[in-house]
Amino acid sequence: MQTLKRVTVTRSFRMGVIALGVITTFVATAVGTASSPKVTAPAGVEEDSLRPNMLYNRVGRPIPVVLSLRGRTDVPEDGFDLVLLAADGTVLDSAIGGDPGEFDLLEALPAIAELTATARVQVIADGVATGSPLVIQPMIGRTPVRTTRDYRPGTTDPYTRIIGFGEDLLDPDDLSDAAALERAKAAPDWDPGEPPVLTGFRVYPDRDVLVETGFGPIRVALAPEAAPNTAWNFRHLAENGFYDDTTFHRVVHFDRTGRRFVIQGGDPSGSGNGSAGWDLPMERSSLQHDLGVISMARADHPDSAGSQFFFCLGRPGTARLDGQYCAFGYAVEGDEAIAGIADVEIEDVAAGRPAEPPVITRMTLVPAPPQTPGDDRADRRIQSWWTPEVVDESETRRPR
Repeated sequence: MQTLKRVTVTRSFRMGVIALGVITTFVATAVGTASSPKVTAPAGVEEDSLRPNMLYNRVGRPIPVVLSLRGRTDVPEDGFDLVLLAADGTVLDSAIGGDPGEFDLLEALPAIAELTATARVQVIADGVATGSPLVIQPMIGRTPVRTTRDYRPGTTDPYTRIIGFGEDLLDPDDLSDAAALERAKAAPDWDPGEPPVLTGFRVYPDRDVLVETGFGPIRVALAPEAAPNTAWNFRHLAENGFYDDTTFHRVVHFDRTGRRFVIQGGDPSGSGNGSAGWDLPMERSSLQHDLGVISMARADHPDSAGSQFFFCLGRPGTARLDGQYCAFGYAVEGDEAIAGIADVEIEDVAAGRPAEPPVITRMTLVPAPPQTPGDDRADRRIQSWWTPEVVDESETRRPR
């Protein structure tokens, strides 16, 4: 590969976490000191300031990116700064004083080479987070999914329950799961799996997915830090029109115990049996199934997800899905639309079949907002169930 040349005028990025100037503010904010943060994200989202040259970048090789003036007319007096951020806003690495042009992101932020979970690179201009972040996803293999046969709560319906990945149990304190894992390890067909290997990095501009429905828009923030390949799968399908003019074919406002449950879509056939034509390997997601969280629907086999997804309607009813289904994002806007879809008339209660299935008119990708150091965007997901505002019209009523 040709050696990359950085285009600079009077300054270049200096590597490492800088202990002075604006980066000091970032670190102080991330570790929770009393210092007031001086970096804020603008209300509007500019075009991408930082773009990768390649989607896939092999381990040990440069990660070529281009820093541009999009949204600006001049270079900041002290140049552009970069910060490598964990999902919760913790600063992992930083570089200051760069100019527009092409350079090696790995050279500027060497901590990228040590990543084991997805992180983001944010451009800072004049102390302000500027443009959408760049997602940096380590490409690491999966350990085998461990399962056991069980019965669904309160029924005699058997199903395949996930108990762990590799030799790591979802619930280490569950004695029955621990015993099931030991029996599996003693069996002659036990597959320990290959050690996970880092092969490179998938690098791309961060995007939200705008889900336009007949009940209004739902804006989904993807969480590649929780389930990178599942989030990418959904993004790919949404970007390429797969979900346009499909429906929420299954609506279960309340489960059999009276707790809010899910609304489900993503099947172009509308039958509940359709898919994208491939099976998606199950990922162990760190994202809990809470109100507004989006997760992949699947059949009994853990690796049978493809395109169908569901939005959770409340933690009490969907907590039991943690570890069994792969959550990959959350709604940051659209609580009214979700509540409206959940409240439609149901024709077949057992199947959750709506009389008139709500329509997804289209899905589009929209720029994700800048990430300010110290800011965890997950804190902005919808937090409460939408209820219509009650308007008191007593003072406006006239006696007959």
